[in-house]
Amino acid sequence: MPIGGLAVTGNGAGGDFGGRITTAVAITCIVAASGGLIFGYDIGISGGVTTMVPFLQKFFPSILRKAASTKTNVYCVYDSQVLTAFTSSLYIAGLAATLAASRITAIFGRKFTMVLGGCTFLVGAAVNGGAQNIAMLILGRIFLGFGVGFTNQATPVYLAEVAPPKWRGSFNTGFQFFLGIGVVSANCINYGTAKIKFGWRLSLGLAIVPAVIMTLGALMITDSPSSLVDRGKLDQARKALIKVRGDSNVEAELAELIKASEAAKAVVEEPLVIIFERRYRPHLVMAILISFFQQVTGINVIAFYAPVLFQSVGFGSDSALLSAIILGLVNLGSILVSTFAVDRFGRRFLFLEGGIQMFVCQIALAILLGVTAGVTGEKHITKPDAVLVLVLMCLYAAGFGWSWGPLTWLVPSEIFPLQIRTTGMSISVAVNFGSTFVLSQTFLTMLCHFKYGLFLFYAGWIAIMTIFIALFLPETKGIPLDSMDVVWKQHWYWHRFVKEEPY
Repeated sequence: MPIGGLAVTGNGAGGDFGGRITTAVAITCIVAASGGLIFGYDIGISGGVTTMVPFLQKFFPSILRKAASTKTNVYCVYDSQVLTAFTSSLYIAGLAATLAASRITAIFGRKFTMVLGGCTFLVGAAVNGGAQNIAMLILGRIFLGFGVGFTNQATPVYLAEVAPPKWRGSFNTGFQFFLGIGVVSANCINYGTAKIKFGWRLSLGLAIVPAVIMTLGALMITDSPSSLVDRGKLDQARKALIKVRGDSNVEAELAELIKASEAAKAVVEEPLVIIFERRYRPHLVMAILISFFQQVTGINVIAFYAPVLFQSVGFGSDSALLSAIILGLVNLGSILVSTFAVDRFGRRFLFLEGGIQMFVCQIALAILLGVTAGVTGEKHITKPDAVLVLVLMCLYAAGFGWSWGPLTWLVPSEIFPLQIRTTGMSISVAVNFGSTFVLSQTFLTMLCHFKYGLFLFYAGWIAIMTIFIALFLPETKGIPLDSMDVVWKQHWYWHRFVKEEPY
């Protein structure tokens, strides 16, 4: 059966060395985690500007004409393929970038890739803020996609390699926490600029700010010791270890990092080939399915279109933006819960509790919308019912915030051995972006045709993923990175793939 709080001893990359939290490692991890800002800001800003009348007048006038129709289906007002192309173009670009980031991260390091992501995102923000037509909007989104693709691949790997194993989960959730800060900040800016004629330009252009914060922060930190050793920079790796461990006695850990690097380099095959070997089947399946499952919880499309969704079910424009801020704050608070709980109760517990909570909320939302808006979606939804929709969405967002939100970045970053770690994380993030692209491109059309049944669609997926976690995910809490093979060898199902294979 799946193992729970397995205690494993071992030395090496993130092993028994440097188990305490030092000021240096805390600052380093917080600065690195700020890479989540740019992704979160984009998620929050995209849905908000699409409710601003001046933005719609300039780029999507057909939506305003549809909204003014005397007989309007609340589920279909924003059903526009051009609008969804504006939102989802970022994710197809992110998919391409994260696949390229695997090689870039391996050759130039985690720090370089994070800086590259910040700079590329900055360019995209400038293009979007000055956009004159749809083509410029989508071009800007593509640059933004490259930025988040590079950053989302490199940051979780960096955090997993630098953080002490006992607190790896807490530090890694920092990426999701900053992502949440980005979402809330974007929603607040949208609320403040909604009444300004060119407010949408401010909202889109101010994405430069998180890009600058994240880029400057990345320039200030050292690369991860594992990455430095892997690139032959042993003196820099020694200095980095001394800094983050707060102890000059790092030779034993450095020796283990060198040993792990030499073992990885002894394999002449390409990591992209090795990762498909039978012994890495459990790692690959987990990395792919966890990323895919995160998207079919429905969270990102709901976050993108939260203002649109709230406006559709009865809130005014300002109220819809304010409701999105409330939703973001709830999600942010729940990520803090995860930060304190993930290394105490484990990954499995949070996955299972969050899954059950989200499932119940999606079923309740489907029932509520089915009763209040009707099958046709033409019934008027009262303000009390709209408030209840907001409450259920907040409960849903809380369940996601302390489970599938941060853990989707944490688990894939910690389960792969050094030789395929960047490749594995690239595949995981690429699946995440690919799934997001498909879902964001189809969400408004699905909402129009499935109506309240769309929430049943997501509830079904949440049930499947919760059962999958219960059966197939071993507990990785506190396990040193170089001892992670033990959790697979002792698992009731995965042991048959890795039992006789060297890690």
